[in-house]
Amino acid sequence: MTATTAGPAGMPASAERWILLFGIWLLYVCFGMTTVSLAPVVGPITRDLGLSHGAMGSVLGIWQLVYIVAAIPCGTLLDRLGARRALFIGAMIVAASGLARGFADDYWTLLLAVGLFGIGGPIVSSGAPKAVAQLFTGSQRGFAMGIYMTGPPMGAMIVLSLTHPVAMPMLGHDWQRVLQLWSLAAFAGAGIWLLLALHPAARRLDEPAGTGPRPRQAEVIGSLLKLPAVRLLLLMAVGIFSFNHGLNNWLPELLRHDGMSAATAGYWATVPTAVGIVGSLLIPRLATPERRFVLLAGLGLSAMLASLMLEAGGGPALMLGLVLQGIARSSLMTVAILTLVETRGVGEKQAGAASGLFFAAAEVGGAGGPILLGVLYDATGGFDSGLYLLAGIGALLAVAALRLRRISR
Repeated sequence: MTATTAGPAGMPASAERWILLFGIWLLYVCFGMTTVSLAPVVGPITRDLGLSHGAMGSVLGIWQLVYIVAAIPCGTLLDRLGARRALFIGAMIVAASGLARGFADDYWTLLLAVGLFGIGGPIVSSGAPKAVAQLFTGSQRGFAMGIYMTGPPMGAMIVLSLTHPVAMPMLGHDWQRVLQLWSLAAFAGAGIWLLLALHPAARRLDEPAGTGPRPRQAEVIGSLLKLPAVRLLLLMAVGIFSFNHGLNNWLPELLRHDGMSAATAGYWATVPTAVGIVGSLLIPRLATPERRFVLLAGLGLSAMLASLMLEAGGGPALMLGLVLQGIARSSLMTVAILTLVETRGVGEKQAGAASGLFFAAAEVGGAGGPILLGVLYDATGGFDSGLYLLAGIGALLAVAALRLRRISR
């Protein structure tokens, strides 16, 4: 990394910031790969391990439950340890979770392997916005957040599009070996970040945000929860993750339920992912303070319409639903986090704790979404009731965004 144009005071030069952003993005690619690694092989797993859809839903949702408990302590640890080292630790735990899934041979070992992700995940997902807040300012901050948020959909697209056409045939249709393969990619991503983090420019990420004595964790959380905008954003986070994780985990199986083959469902499941990558680059740049709340409301309506279109079935309605899902899931979380870290009373100083609080609340929905869709499937024999539930959540998100605008003003 060679210094070029100097950045804002105390920040690495421009080229160095963007290269470090690439490292953050790569960690998020691995994060996304691990998050959805089970989705394309739900069928073989449930068959080989003798699991019901409800039991598989609990596996898909367990890491979010662990995440809820771990997110706030991990966010506080992040503020103390610094993003440079914390991101590497989190990435290694994420990779270890992926590897352990590849050796699971019953319900409990698979549950524990997936649950391990709930410890590494919050370090990565809270560390990324904190690192971006330290590296970028102004309009570049929203653009940088949009860039690194293309990582999870990119990782998901790799897994969804390659599992059945390439990885399964190549590895003898052994889902355990496929999961081990994806975990090796996650370990490689952690290693690349370690190399980038050795550069002196990355030391900026170890600097404490602000000066003076550090308040206790309970005091920080208490001060954040006193802010009405923060409380409403936490409720919105629950809804956002219910929609995102519910559909992310069950979409391939939902498409197969409608008559597609496993390989075809994998390809179609990449449509919202591809749309999401483009949306992540374009939409957060539009989230300026004067219009981000209207943008959030529009994204909530997109989530509602996506769920209704997916329930309607195939043809143009299915394609429209997948596109709207990609638009919503690409930017709902990004714009919400950007709003959170720029809320008065939060800022860079408490970005780690605030992000940890956000993801702790969000993963209530992250766990609930997959579990509810699995339970409703077992109860009704289909996904229609679950999709109606997600449509209602999208409508509530739109209403909450408009309420947030009034609170902020």
